Amino acid sequence: MHPVAAPRRFGARITASALARAMAFAVTGAALFAACTGTPQLHGVMVDPPREVAAFTFTRASGATFTTAPESGRLTVLFFGYTHCPDVCPTTLSDWKRAKTKLGADAAAVRFVFVSVDPARDTPAIAERYATQFDAAFTGLSGDSATTAGILAAFGASAAREGIVDSTHYSVAHAAQTFLLDDRGRIVAMYPLGIGWEALAADLATLR
Repeated sequence: MHPVAAPRRFGARITASALARAMAFAVTGAALFAACTGTPQLHGVMVDPPREVAAFTFTRASGATFTTAPESGRLTVLFFGYTHCPDVCPTTLSDWKRAKTKLGADAAAVRFVFVSVDPARDTPAIAERYATQFDAAFTGLSGDSATTAGILAAFGASAAREGIVDSTHYSVAHAAQTFLLDDRGRIVAMYPLGIGWEALAADLATLR
C-alpha cells in the first residue's frame, strides 16, 4: 500500500493556549510526575488520580463500529489530530510506530487510536487510511460533529479552525499530546509533543 500523503498547503498551528487548555484538567486535583498509590512511576505526565472518561462509538469505513470503551488487559494510546496536519500529527504517529516496534510482540496488548478533529474533511475511510499508513494495526476514526465535540470535551481537549480560506481550505489548532488509558478506561498519563517516543514505549512496557 502506498502512503497517503497529507496535503501541506495549510499548516496546523498548535497554539500555546490550546495546549494549556487541553492539559489543564490534569493539573486540577492531580500531582504531576508523582506516582499514585498502587501505580508505577511513569515517564509521561502522570494523571493522579487517574481520570475516568466516557466511552464513544464510531462507525468505521467498513460499516463496523469501534468503541473507545476499555478492553480488559489492553491499554489504549489515543491522539486527536487531522489528516491535513503537516507536522504534529505525522510526527506523533511516527513516534507511535517506533514505540510499537520497541514493544515487539507485547504491542498486541495496546490499542493505538487516532481520532480526527476535522470530520468535515476526514471521512472514516480517510481517517483510517491515514492512520494505517504508519502501521497497519493503528486505528483511524472520524465521527460526526456531535461525537467529535463530545470526545474532545471528555478528554479535556480542544480544536478550532484557523486560517480559513473556504469550507475546504483551513488549518486546525488542536491539542498536541498523546493520552494513555489503562484497561479500565482511565487516563493515567499524557505525553506532550517533544517528550520522545522512548517515554511512551517505556511506560507501555511497564503497564502492559
